[in-house]
Amino acid sequence: MWTLAGQGWWRGRALAAWVTEAARKGLLWPHLAPARGTAAESRAPDRCYSSADRKEKIDMSCFPVENIRNFSIIAHVDHGKSTLADRLLELTGAIDKTENNKQVLDKLQVERERGITVKAQTASLFYNYEGKQYLLNLIDTPGHVDFSYEVSRSLSACQGVLLVVDANEGIQAQTVANFFLAFEAQLSIIPVINKIDLKNADPERVEKQIEKVFDIPGDECIKISAKLGTNVESVLDAVIKRIPFPKAHCRNPLRALVFDSTFDQYRGVIANVALFDGMVSKGDKIVSAHTQKTYEVNEVGVLNPNEQPTHKLYAGQVGYLIAGMKDVTEAQIGDTLYLHKQPVEPLPGFKSAKPMVFAGMYPVDQSEYNNLKSAIEKLTLNDSSVMVHRDSSLALGAGWRLGFLGLLHMEVFNQRLEQEYNASVILTTPTVPYKAVLSSAKLIKEYREKEITIINPAQFPDKSKVTEYLEPVVLGTIITPDEYTGKIMMLCQARRAVQKNMMYIDQNRVMLKYLFPLNEIVVDFYDSLKSLSSGYARDKAYSVGKTICERLKDSLPRQLFEIAIQAALGSKIIARETVKAYRKNVLAKCYGGDITRKMKLLKRQAEGKKKLRKVGNVEVPKDAFIKVLKTQSDK
Repeated sequence: MWTLAGQGWWRGRALAAWVTEAARKGLLWPHLAPARGTAAESRAPDRCYSSADRKEKIDMSCFPVENIRNFSIIAHVDHGKSTLADRLLELTGAIDKTENNKQVLDKLQVERERGITVKAQTASLFYNYEGKQYLLNLIDTPGHVDFSYEVSRSLSACQGVLLVVDANEGIQAQTVANFFLAFEAQLSIIPVINKIDLKNADPERVEKQIEKVFDIPGDECIKISAKLGTNVESVLDAVIKRIPFPKAHCRNPLRALVFDSTFDQYRGVIANVALFDGMVSKGDKIVSAHTQKTYEVNEVGVLNPNEQPTHKLYAGQVGYLIAGMKDVTEAQIGDTLYLHKQPVEPLPGFKSAKPMVFAGMYPVDQSEYNNLKSAIEKLTLNDSSVMVHRDSSLALGAGWRLGFLGLLHMEVFNQRLEQEYNASVILTTPTVPYKAVLSSAKLIKEYREKEITIINPAQFPDKSKVTEYLEPVVLGTIITPDEYTGKIMMLCQARRAVQKNMMYIDQNRVMLKYLFPLNEIVVDFYDSLKSLSSGYARDKAYSVGKTICERLKDSLPRQLFEIAIQAALGSKIIARETVKAYRKNVLAKCYGGDITRKMKLLKRQAEGKKKLRKVGNVEVPKDAFIKVLKTQSDK
């Protein structure tokens, strides 16, 4: 119920109650009367704002734990998560309703350019339902498999999810993966069938798919059009009815989980926190369970969707916290914050991300090394799934070996470095990690373990010192119309995949599950779904080696002596190219005469070139390495 700010205007409870009700209905001040579903009704009530400035501070004590709902939106790529988030923001008054509201929570330039969500974003929404004000903390998550770590982190701060499915496309691979992330986290799942306005939409077919694949009754599905706003209000009602409030207690000591963070050059680290117990306010002294360092809180607030400072944050709420952390290493994702002299048991945090693709990253100019180092540290604070190891190359100098969750993840990280930090880098061809079981006692002593992980091809041990090599495998899910099943099965077999399951999810669509060697699918598998290609790792080695030799041949400057370029697989040479030598015509001054004179000159030239081959150095220009190591071939 809406109430009036201020006290002592009228005497008597009955008269005060009448004034409050009359104001709500618009009898006293018609312009203040809220309408159902409008921004006026959905925003935080007047009594929740500070008297100095209604827009400056919100009193979060107005929202007891039982009136809080924390939820995420999860879906496959392009099923309408961000569009639904836009409608929810409009419906709750967080943003004005305009035609320009497209992917409001996608704040990064790379997200706008690519049209995808790569970073989970939080927004606190105020919604009036049956006379009560509710605080709904929404987290919009990415849909691509390369950013699944963002999804899993976001779910840790939630009690439920909206599982959005396209009414035209139906269930797709990442729909299944995200469902099981939420299911394993024991969250309440509300299926939402989106895009019912499309000409080819078939929500009844999708409803049956959801019932068969996820065992969720069809009558629990909510059919909407996020683009047109059709039936979106029922989604908010379902969030309140079907998602439980967080199990949190304000009277307990503070326990706050850092589930995301960004770096601001003026304010330092801005940590996104979920409060499991207690409360926190400006001026409190807090301690990091990870570093054991003490900080003073400078600001707390909520994202609505932009930063909005508050007096305090209470148990069960999600918001941001600034505490003067100036070093990026001080803010660890998954860290627990607690009040000084009130230690608590740290929260479980997050499982470390498992990189699937590794690539070398080097500054174009070594003088930019420190600037690039700072940029990588700040960006990995915002994207903690990237693994960083220092590395060096004789050709490219000092750099790093970075681990990513996939090729798109690698491309987006590189693009963010360029756009957000103006960094120019050399990124080498991506590889996958391998394991080797060592047989050499000397190597076992050197590495202090029998089984080692290799992330840099240059460190690959010789076969004579290894008992066996192990390669990473992934369980892949492919959902396809049944007419393509035969061709896709042939492609999977050509990529050394092992079939694990096959199930019809409706009359026309098949879900296939295969165990793939990661190296076979990391680069061009998606393209090959359209144009089939086959071959095994050793069969491909010749063509790959020959291509690299040809690229290097075209890039190296000619010398006074012949240069041999070879590609080797172990001790076996599998490809070779030759850079021809410059040749001086030593016979130009001979106008006839004895042939022995000519032979003597040619022999002396050959001896000189032979000597040059022994003592001569080939200076390889940096652009030659860039051309050879870049991820895409020009050929």
